[in-house]
Amino acid sequence: MSESLTSAASLTFSEAQRILAVGLAKAEEIGQPMNIAVVDAGGHLLAFGRQDGAIKVSIDISQRKARTAILMELPTAALMPLVQPGAELYGLEHTSGGLVAFGGGVPITRNGTIIGAVGVSAGSVDQDVTVAEAAAVALETATV
Repeated sequence: MSESLTSAASLTFSEAQRILAVGLAKAEEIGQPMNIAVVDAGGHLLAFGRQDGAIKVSIDISQRKARTAILMELPTAALMPLVQPGAELYGLEHTSGGLVAFGGGVPITRNGTIIGAVGVSAGSVDQDVTVAEAAAVALETATV
């Protein structure tokens, strides 16, 4: 497969590094140390950063948030109302090796196609979402 076809459908390591850098900068800006995971379209880890002071449990949570965003093809924040007792996806978090159904995982798209995702954890849910959303649009704002 040619490089242009591969890179068009997949998140590259270089792009993952850019997304990670933007996320880390946003976390510094808001003053909250974070764990940030960037995965490819298959949910496989491409880049990861853990800032000094970010809690250790969030290493795993950030990666699960990114993977959940890939598997569900939507931001993890959108899952919260769907997984409440009595809701149609109640218990979803117990599938696929453990999904995360609260904010901080955001798909990354190119030309309308999901090519990866970013997962952020260690702050409040609002802080995680803020950093994840900033990181997810890093490719759109990159100078070409």
